[in-house]
Amino acid sequence: MDYARVFDDAIRRLHAEGRYRVFIDILRNKGAYPNARCFAGHNGSRPITVWCSNDYLTMGQHPKVIAAMEEALHDVGAGSGGTRNIGGNTHYHVELETELADLHGKQAALLFTSGYVSNEATLSTLAKLLPGCIIFSDELNHASMIAGIRNAGCEKKVWRHNDLAHLEELLKAAPADAPKLIAFESVYSMDGDVAPIHAICDLADKYNALTYLDEVHAVGMYGARGGGISDRDDAACRLTIIEGTLGKAFGVMGGYIAADRNIVDVIRSYAPGFIFTTSLSPVLVAGALASVRHLKGSSVERDSQQAAAAKLKALFADAGLPVMPSVTHIVPLLVGDPVKAKRISDILLLEYGIYVQPINYPTVPRGTERLRFTPGPAHDEAMMHDLTKALVEIWDRLDMRLAA
Repeated sequence: MDYARVFDDAIRRLHAEGRYRVFIDILRNKGAYPNARCFAGHNGSRPITVWCSNDYLTMGQHPKVIAAMEEALHDVGAGSGGTRNIGGNTHYHVELETELADLHGKQAALLFTSGYVSNEATLSTLAKLLPGCIIFSDELNHASMIAGIRNAGCEKKVWRHNDLAHLEELLKAAPADAPKLIAFESVYSMDGDVAPIHAICDLADKYNALTYLDEVHAVGMYGARGGGISDRDDAACRLTIIEGTLGKAFGVMGGYIAADRNIVDVIRSYAPGFIFTTSLSPVLVAGALASVRHLKGSSVERDSQQAAAAKLKALFADAGLPVMPSVTHIVPLLVGDPVKAKRISDILLLEYGIYVQPINYPTVPRGTERLRFTPGPAHDEAMMHDLTKALVEIWDRLDMRLAA
């Protein structure tokens, strides 16, 4: 076996398909986001504007968050010291789990090191504890949910995206006495559409199924206190498990689930992805705690972000750019070709100082490659106009069609 050739061929395939991922070398400017410094392709650094961060509300730059992290660092030091069971459980962890349970109106919550881990660990563990469990998964669910379902080793039924008739058809065909779990997301981050949570819960009630909602792209963003779409739509009480992240709108790092006390205790006690992982640094937990508490009482960031997203969508549409339909804060711009998507991204960065990453397969289906913009409270109108003009110029340069 020529191991080196196998690995070289694998990378060459990605280059040939235009799917090779390049990580841009940047540093954000504290207190001045979305301004950052880029170190790619030249000596030293130069200023850029970031348009693709999932720090949707700029909470990673918020003075309360930074102050809380600095205080924790000087109070307890940098690391957690181990797993939650052995040395890694701190009062910060306990406080944050209490805040997150309250945020979603649940009895308890459990912290993980990332949203990926919380999905994989919870879904795989839950299904293993339910003999004969069938998981009904929306076809556009995140890779972490798919991994958790696969690792559960149970029967899986994939239903067409947000297609309630198809979901019911699958539920109806399943054995009435089989344990069932419906797994779906609230905001689908590549298209910006939203799940019909109440209607899915109606089907769960009808067919005696548990529900698992991934709110990672919605927590902090929607609802009176930032509890997500389930908060906005007054549906949290109907859901069995709500999963979220601390690394997007809350601006720090980590994942979590919120549910009734017994379910949380079961995952805490059985999930290898929780039990055998060093816990989040208390410094990170302190920052996330400050962010959650702030966004429970402040809607200024949410309102500003929604206004920015609406403005950018309107500018793109008015300019004839192929902005995809989105009812949320996500602003996807359809390109439809991986090579062109990468080329547009490169031109924006190198010539205009605008940073947005291309989104290619397998994150999105082939033929739907896109640029995904996430305007936030700190993206002003001048930045949006500059971005729109740059895109129009590039579209013309590459002989791409604009709408009339």
